[in-house]
Amino acid sequence: MDYKSLSDICSYVNERIATNDINLNQYISTENMIPNKGGVTKSKKLPNGKTTKAYKKGDILISNIRPYFRKIWHATQEGGCSGDILVVRAKQGVNSRFLYYLLSSDNFFEFDNATSKGTKMPRGDKKAIMQYRIPDLSPENEQKVASILGSLDKRIILNEKINHHLRFSFNWHFTSN
Repeated sequence: MDYKSLSDICSYVNERIATNDINLNQYISTENMIPNKGGVTKSKKLPNGKTTKAYKKGDILISNIRPYFRKIWHATQEGGCSGDILVVRAKQGVNSRFLYYLLSSDNFFEFDNATSKGTKMPRGDKKAIMQYRIPDLSPENEQKVASILGSLDKRIILNEKINHHLRFSFNWHFTSN
């Protein structure tokens, strides 16, 4: 199999957005990113500055502080984020969902940790991250991989909802008698 660098399929985004143009649901910081690829929650506060880093739907947001926490999110909306978040955007013709799956892999986070700088609050090395080696797949194969993994994600979410419902029903049954 042939490989290429991550920089061949994506780049960092450094666009800005006015803080007044976003709300708590649209602001992402390292505090409201959930470890172990858990996505994001609602922010508790907006930044003080007039502008913040912008992201668009389909971008991949990665916490650049303490990469061992594996905080990543595939944006489902537009908004703003902390400067401690890396905003990665797929290049034209690259499936952003495929890119998300590459970047959420354990292999990527192991690489990010191995190349990070600092000891107390390690940060990912932005230059090294873009040198991460990835399989050189055709757009059709990128789509197939993203579709298969997306189906598995949907199944996992459904199973989590079922498990939550079963736990609630079980607890309600035994506490109401």
